Amino acid sequence: MNRMIENTRRLLAASLLVLAASCSTSNTLAPPTPDVTNAEVAGFQNVQPGSEEDFILNVGRRTYFTQGSAALDSVAKATLDTQIAWLAKYPRWLLKLQGFADDPSASETALSQKRADAVMDYLAAGGIDRNRMWAKGYGKDRLVRDCPNAACRSQNRRVVSNLRDERDES
Repeated sequence: MNRMIENTRRLLAASLLVLAASCSTSNTLAPPTPDVTNAEVAGFQNVQPGSEEDFILNVGRRTYFTQGSAALDSVAKATLDTQIAWLAKYPRWLLKLQGFADDPSASETALSQKRADAVMDYLAAGGIDRNRMWAKGYGKDRLVRDCPNAACRSQNRRVVSNLRDERDES
């Protein structure tokens, strides 16, 4: 019985130490991000204009399509207009356009190529030199989401605009 009481005391003492340690604070934590629109987000204060991070965070590199279509809607065009302005400002970048499709009623590879070509045609019409861009359709390769419902699969119907320093055909 004495042994059981002693073990209970030790367990209680250890529990109190853990509880006390979890309540302590440290001044090494970063201050919280203010809950306001356009507040700087920790880790992104040093994004350099014209960098790949700038393109991804401030421009957007994904263009989405409706099922079975390679037509650009108004949202896609708005994204591409922003890409055109950024690419015109930073002409050192090349652009690899990767098309994807998981549409059950079409040849995924052919449709994904049509989507990539549609994006390239729109960017070229906006003044981006075709020699800076190349397009490739990947079909169902590299799915964002592998799921049964249509709303979920819509994330796979896209073209991703990837910045490159040099041309690669893969």
